[in-house]
Amino acid sequence: MTADPDLPRATGLLREALGDRLLTPADAGFPAAVRLWNGAPAGTPALVARVRDAGEVALAVRVAGRCRLPLSVRAGGHDWAGRALRDGGLVVDLTALRQVDLDPGTGVVTVGGGATAADVLAALRPYDRVVATGVVRAVGLAGLTLAGGYGPLCGRHGLALDNLLGAEVVLADGRRVTADPAHEAELFWALRGGGGNFGVVTALRFRTHRLRAALAGMLLFPLDQAAAVLGGYGAAVREAPDELTVMAGFLPGPAGEPVVFLAPVFTGDDPDAGRPAVDRLRALGTPLVDQVAPLPYEDVLRMFDGGMADGNHYLLRTRWLPGVAGPVVAELVAAARSVTSPYSAIALHHFHGAATRVGVAETAFGLRDAHLLAEIIAVWAPGDDSAPHRAWAERTSAALAPHALPGGYPNLLAPEETDRVRLAYGPNWDRLRRAKRRYDPRGTFSAVPTLPPAAPPAPRVPAADADAGVAPVDLRERSAEG
Repeated sequence: MTADPDLPRATGLLREALGDRLLTPADAGFPAAVRLWNGAPAGTPALVARVRDAGEVALAVRVAGRCRLPLSVRAGGHDWAGRALRDGGLVVDLTALRQVDLDPGTGVVTVGGGATAADVLAALRPYDRVVATGVVRAVGLAGLTLAGGYGPLCGRHGLALDNLLGAEVVLADGRRVTADPAHEAELFWALRGGGGNFGVVTALRFRTHRLRAALAGMLLFPLDQAAAVLGGYGAAVREAPDELTVMAGFLPGPAGEPVVFLAPVFTGDDPDAGRPAVDRLRALGTPLVDQVAPLPYEDVLRMFDGGMADGNHYLLRTRWLPGVAGPVVAELVAAARSVTSPYSAIALHHFHGAATRVGVAETAFGLRDAHLLAEIIAVWAPGDDSAPHRAWAERTSAALAPHALPGGYPNLLAPEETDRVRLAYGPNWDRLRRAKRRYDPRGTFSAVPTLPPAAPPAPRVPAADADAGVAPVDLRERSAEG
């Protein structure tokens, strides 16, 4: 029997420590604190702890455990499924942990657990340095990294997680540990691909890369040229050098009609060296828009600013594709022609080069063969009937399934897709579950993806006996050694 949550006790303990930085549904700041990028209804937490440092994170985690409250963590707030908010639970809000500190001598940057890609790139820009990111500046870098991190630097420098050098983590029992190759090496392995399922990451250390400018931009083509453009794109990315990573897919055009997009990013030392590759892409059709030029990396990510507006409702589906052959092109074009919303989109993310040269057992990420990540993004305005848009996303995903690789990108899989989660990790699945059992045996953390422990946890103390012979909750910090 599981004891009931002790919300009054948790509220009192956290209020004493955090003051007005603990929010309840009765507080004026609560609605803003639980507002996510996806405006679709999510869980309604009982408490939001707006922490300022790792010590307060540890305190919040210990209180949640002692008072039996469900726990979730909010950083960027961009998980489409809303898993930053758990019904009746405690949210550890990391949005104040946004510090960015570069060591110019080593090129290593230390990033707070609540920092976004925009925060980090802005701090690095004066040094002509960058980190591996996704394609949206507002996304939290920690959440992106822990489950993968596809982005424009994938070919040259790998996934975001391939550039992670270490992390500071608060475990489920409140201990604060360092995870890197020399400390808690198994945790460090699991963090690189296993998602936020092992603890609260309060700081991360990344390798940075010198990059003054990239040759990048957007090519848009009319829908009637989609088959030729995507077919040529498939051939181009198979032959692309590490320095060239190219997104593709469908975006809403000026009147809401879908148009084909190609978004090349060439990150070689000489941007002009990428012009022949861009010319090859440009020649695949007759562009409606042709905007490719040398850009600071931060401005490369601005291309997608505003494309997916906060507050709309979203449903995402994902498929790993080995390439863009004829049948895949046909299904993608059919999906674009049958799109149900002027806001919906399909994006193909390019995985190649350096990312493929990391051994599959070196990190928890389960797919190291060259591939394309298909991101199917159904979007509709608040108040609209969601059914046709959900059906479009499901239909598109099902149509691509026969041509897809097993599994899918864990950061985008739905909570109920546990069968695909297992396939996504491939040979790393059993090891990842053992790590889950070691570091979070009671399943305190249930971020992306849902990852069950290797064996059921020990039963909780029944409610009637919860305080029998037990000392008052100890809120003091404990070291990694306990």
